[in-house]
Amino acid sequence: MLVVLAIAAVAGALTGGLIGTLGHDGSTDTGAVSAGDCSFEGPRSAARVWHELALEAIRRDDPTPTVHSRNLYHLSAAMWDAWAAFDSDSTAVFVDEQATSEDPAGARDDAVSLAAFVFLGERYVDAVGGPETLEALRSVLAEACGLDYGDRIDSNSAAAIGVRVARGVLAATVDDGSLERSDYKDPSYRSANPPLEVAETGTVMVDPNRWQPLTLEPALDAQGLQTLGGEQIYEGAQWGSVETFAIPAAAATGLPFDPGPPPLITEPAFTEGVVDVVRASAGLEAGVAAIDTSPATMGNSPLGTDGGSGHAVNPATGRAYDANIVDQADYARAIAEYWADGPDSETPPGHWNLLANDTSDAIGASGDLSIGGTGAAVDRLEWDVKLYLTLNGALHDAAVAAWGTKRLYDYTRPISMIRHLGGRDELPHVEGLIERITANSARPGERHAHLEAFTGEVAVYAWRGSPADPRTETSGVGWIRAVEWVPYQQPTFVTPSFPGYVSGHSAFSRAGADVLTAFTGSRFFPGGIHRHVVAEGSFLHEEGPTRTFELQWAAYQDAADEAGRSRIWGGIHVPVDDYPGRLIGAKCAEAAWARAQVLFGA
Repeated sequence: MLVVLAIAAVAGALTGGLIGTLGHDGSTDTGAVSAGDCSFEGPRSAARVWHELALEAIRRDDPTPTVHSRNLYHLSAAMWDAWAAFDSDSTAVFVDEQATSEDPAGARDDAVSLAAFVFLGERYVDAVGGPETLEALRSVLAEACGLDYGDRIDSNSAAAIGVRVARGVLAATVDDGSLERSDYKDPSYRSANPPLEVAETGTVMVDPNRWQPLTLEPALDAQGLQTLGGEQIYEGAQWGSVETFAIPAAAATGLPFDPGPPPLITEPAFTEGVVDVVRASAGLEAGVAAIDTSPATMGNSPLGTDGGSGHAVNPATGRAYDANIVDQADYARAIAEYWADGPDSETPPGHWNLLANDTSDAIGASGDLSIGGTGAAVDRLEWDVKLYLTLNGALHDAAVAAWGTKRLYDYTRPISMIRHLGGRDELPHVEGLIERITANSARPGERHAHLEAFTGEVAVYAWRGSPADPRTETSGVGWIRAVEWVPYQQPTFVTPSFPGYVSGHSAFSRAGADVLTAFTGSRFFPGGIHRHVVAEGSFLHEEGPTRTFELQWAAYQDAADEAGRSRIWGGIHVPVDDYPGRLIGAKCAEAAWARAQVLFGA
């Protein structure tokens, strides 16, 4: 509580208690203001510096994508509103200030910085890693702006505008449906199923179509620290009712983008999805096959499909893409881990912010920062505040739309599907993949010999689960009891704590990809290719890969599609979760880009 009061006091101390409350319409006509306290050297803008501090705060905090997409959107809106105060053609999102300055560039640095500082300090003060986040914010405030918590600032200054904007955004959003005052907890949800004890065999389901929370045993996390374990709590059950940036709000009649219901257990598509996940799990055996994962052969798929056959040439060079031969299992495990965005990561919304920053740096190096790929080039601060607002507005809306769908359909996850159907011998039998253990198949030297004690049960050919020491051991693939199946994930995580349909990763990723396409004016990454190096021995779930290789994407949508597919390889989703999520993300991006252009005065 002392820390909360300290942060609350920061805003008052910085304004010296001289700034009055905002008017009823949230606008203040400030007139000419002084500027010049904050200064940022090098290519990074003020917005970029504070944005990176936000991503650091997310990495420290619990990996809750809904909350972090909201924080990134509101931070972006605060920085935009602070920037727009000095542009008469622009429209604010939450707080409409109007001001002039003899040094508009310096004034914007001040306003954006103080808006971000106050906003982030308030939103992350009680988060995991809060003290470290506050110290990082304070350090940048002192270094870049020459200010400390207890300093007073002139109420007729750009910095004061930033403080007012942050206060206005915080006040306007605290009751937006996210249940922020209740630590984002929605007590109204009741699971149809008892929890699945991951460490035990099998599962008990009252309704196999509905989501089932997991109970995790205490374990050591990636840092060697003891985790709490326990029963999962549905994260974001209320999120479909959170106020949006550009898409229609959820109405009493249904969702803004309702993809319709997923297949139920009585339908063939349900078991087909289960088989797809088991087959993906079986494909995690290294050394079996090599594939070309270059843009020449992968990507370029129509929206909502994986039917693309790659790109004929790199549009930036006019030449064909070089082959990128990779062990198939290494590729599958790599994308499952790279796109996982779980603990200690930026989460999926932050991941697309990182890709946006990489893109901005590449385009900025050429000096051609023209929004939409047309018109006059803008400076880096203008580019960043406009990109962050559009991107994070779309990602926030994707969370609202996807999580609203999750709550409506409350759909099950692969771990429950496979264990439930396997325990009831209702999995379709596929030779070499899903088989019943028989006296013959369990004879010495036969494929099920190690499962002789479980004759009559169903076995699946799949990843064997977490090795004792993932740093030095690989579990590989083999025949295991279906009732013991686990996804390719760390034992401290296993499966996210919310329903499967639709995939949040798919919605976030397509929204991010389509915003970058619209904002840059090209569907391709700068230079026609983006690379991520997967270093030898860098896997977290088990030892691997055996050699260093690259993930490569030509177009933003290629990366987004891979993010969606990665969740099948990781055992988190069935394919039916993926494609509708991509469609939702595309609609959110389209709406965000349209609204952003209006706000920008385009």
